[in-house]
Amino acid sequence: QVRLVESGGGLVQPGESLRLSCAASGSIASINAMGWYRQAPGKERELVATIISGGSINYADSVKGRFTISRDNAKNTVYLQMNSLKPEDTAVYYCKAVVRPVGRWSYLEVWGQGTLVTVSS
Repeated sequence: QVRLVESGGGLVQPGESLRLSCAASGSIASINAMGWYRQAPGKERELVATIISGGSINYADSVKGRFTISRDNAKNTVYLQMNSLKPEDTAVYYCKAVVRPVGRWSYLEVWGQGTLVTVSS
């Protein structure tokens, strides 16, 4: 079984920074893509940033220039460095990985439990 565990959320003031981490554990043969999504109160979950195993990166327009996604393949971990945070970045941030478990030929989507980021003065 594959699990994703996120960490790094919290309460910050506008303009400050936070770094989220998401570590995948379990019987993992390979990870294709990892990414971050967020869901604000009363809104649908939306993509924040994704990184593919080949290095391709995609950002939501709302976070370009402020957020940076990175990945440590040796640790099966993805990070999200969030700078110049705004109140509208307040949301629960979820990690997602597209994983091929050991003994399987197909990939699965696995989600973390979410970590709350609150940006408020």
